[in-house]
Amino acid sequence: MFSKDMLLEHLQILSSDTYEGRKTGTNGSKKARTYIIKQFQNFDVKPLDTLFEQNFNFSYANKDYQGTNILGTVKGTSNPDKYIVISAHYDHLGIQNNIVHNGADDNASGVSALIAFAEYFKKFPPRHSVILAAFDAEELGLEGSKYYVNNPIVATEKLVFNINMDMISRSNKKELFMVRPKDSELLNNALREVKQSSKDILLTFGHDGTDGLEDWTYASDHASFYRKQIPFLYLGVADHKDYHKHTDDFENIHPDFYKEAVHQIILMFNSVDQIAF
Repeated sequence: MFSKDMLLEHLQILSSDTYEGRKTGTNGSKKARTYIIKQFQNFDVKPLDTLFEQNFNFSYANKDYQGTNILGTVKGTSNPDKYIVISAHYDHLGIQNNIVHNGADDNASGVSALIAFAEYFKKFPPRHSVILAAFDAEELGLEGSKYYVNNPIVATEKLVFNINMDMISRSNKKELFMVRPKDSELLNNALREVKQSSKDILLTFGHDGTDGLEDWTYASDHASFYRKQIPFLYLGVADHKDYHKHTDDFENIHPDFYKEAVHQIILMFNSVDQIAF
């Protein structure tokens, strides 16, 4: 399906000090972009536009930034004019108080899973066309995904679904949450078989505003799609002790959990890909 060893290698590389915490607008961010684009090209992913990069400008906390989204595409075999967006943000917090915040779980884990999807699609092309989106500036207010949905390159009406991955590589309870709109029945049948077949990790519906837990409906880049009435599935783990701390390092992820989480997310995609949108 995909190389689990390479999955871990991508995560280890992207969360190393070389990438300086991948903060928007920094040299570390540029290095991360170069790395991600090279991996997409290795698996024959094409740029969504003439280039993989989509640049945008914004202000945050009285400072001006230029961000850059990375947008690749894989043509669908049956429904090439309808697109499923698979997304993960590649930015993190950078260097704070002279300490690199590497963001292994948040969110080198999601970006490495994007690369695993690229590898998977080279062997098993999707039915719908797919946009692989590595968004920038999530940590600064979801700015990359906001810009993309307002400047989508592909017409918005052709964007039928978003799968967003943000923090998927560690859980003491071996639990991966699946968040979808509380008013949506679209995913129930598609995901039920995946949920029942998972033995090594616990796939849990929740954090959707109905269960008394923190509502994650607007917690990451899937919110930008939801605001455009595009249905989504968000995959993420509960916050842990290293969340947004300099200790969110590769050494603290849970490799077996992470590999199985990516495997299950690919199975979820396959279920969604069967839906006639």
